Amino acid sequence: MLFSQNEGIEDKTFVVTGGLGFVGSHLCLDLVRRGARQVRAFDLRPTSPWSVDLKNHGGDVARKKDVDKALHGADCVFHLASHGMSGKEMVQFGRVDEEIVNGNESLPFFPVDDHVDPYGRSKSIAEWLVLKHNARPFKKNNGKCLFTCAIRPAAIYGPGEERHFPRIVSLAKLGLLPFKIGDSDVKTDWVYVDNLVLALILASMGLLDDVPSNERHPVAAGQPYFISDGSPINTFEFLQPLLKSLDYDLPKASLSVPRALLLGRIFWAIYTVLHPWLNRWWFPQPLILPAEVYKVGVTHYFSFLKAKQELGYVPVVSPREGMAATISYWQERKRKTLDGPTIYASAAYLPVDIAPVPLLRATSLFIFRSMRVVRTIFLLAMAAHIGEAVYAWHLAKRVDTENARAWFWQTLVFGIRSLRFLMKRSKS
Repeated sequence: MLFSQNEGIEDKTFVVTGGLGFVGSHLCLDLVRRGARQVRAFDLRPTSPWSVDLKNHGGDVARKKDVDKALHGADCVFHLASHGMSGKEMVQFGRVDEEIVNGNESLPFFPVDDHVDPYGRSKSIAEWLVLKHNARPFKKNNGKCLFTCAIRPAAIYGPGEERHFPRIVSLAKLGLLPFKIGDSDVKTDWVYVDNLVLALILASMGLLDDVPSNERHPVAAGQPYFISDGSPINTFEFLQPLLKSLDYDLPKASLSVPRALLLGRIFWAIYTVLHPWLNRWWFPQPLILPAEVYKVGVTHYFSFLKAKQELGYVPVVSPREGMAATISYWQERKRKTLDGPTIYASAAYLPVDIAPVPLLRATSLFIFRSMRVVRTIFLLAMAAHIGEAVYAWHLAKRVDTENARAWFWQTLVFGIRSLRFLMKRSKS
């Protein structure tokens, strides 16, 4: 079924939970562009890093009073608020499921107790409840019903995405992406943010339109839809252009799924014990967790044919275009932030053992014949080292003013290894 561009959107009131998040902010702005009468961003955060034009209608989806206030008079609600999608938030493990190749909406619900992480489990329960209550009459008994549908997006990416890519890039920057997981023929789905927003808009049209499909219900009522770019790909192959464009090393070694799962369980155990401190800003993200092993190491991708036939969904941004926009965003972000050597290069400055110190002194005396010469050379080396840091500070004031002080301290610690990154940036 095909809908006109703004059918069911104009002069309607919409509520978007998580409306100041990555997908939510894009959706709110698109609803406004399409002529919605009012769009309410219902979110815990006060402002959106993606748009200064969005205002928060404040509240917590866990508080009934806040929900009732936000939903009063609304024609359609998009429930996008979530927690526990990536990193420390998802500390939990389960089994790795069998492969799913080109799956569709006829597949049964995955057993709740077998989900790999609490995030997936809670989403499955929520979707079941949402679809169960489709066509439920309103309490006012005015002949109107609550129509619902469920969108099942693939892994989301795009400029400003905050769950997956920042963690991946951060690990790559430190040299902590040492291996790939699973075989090279493992494939998963991805969806560019603009394609997902289009699917959400079409789904709302499929609930608000006046054209019934069966039993006088809108076409999307009670239906789930898988949404993706339609181009399944190996996760590490997908990330390769991004990491390469940022001059970060790509993983060369491979780790089998069972071994990666064992490593993930070790991190899970450690982070479970340290659970009270997980929300502290200084507490690092885990290297890998069992749920993430499943996401990247086991083939699972789905067809969006049903969404195409019933909603008219066709991706408007190709994977190549989407990745190009994402790369441009991360290159600009890298230019504005401090860059430096990997953790392995940093470790080269640490003494391997205390014992070599006397040996180093004896070797220096053998070569230079006196401690006075050794001390002079040491002082000259220290002066040159501090000079590097001062030069880095002056250079950074030209090419990266906001981080000039940070460049000074980083070069003072790491020397030429840090200065090299800054000089490369100044040339570009």
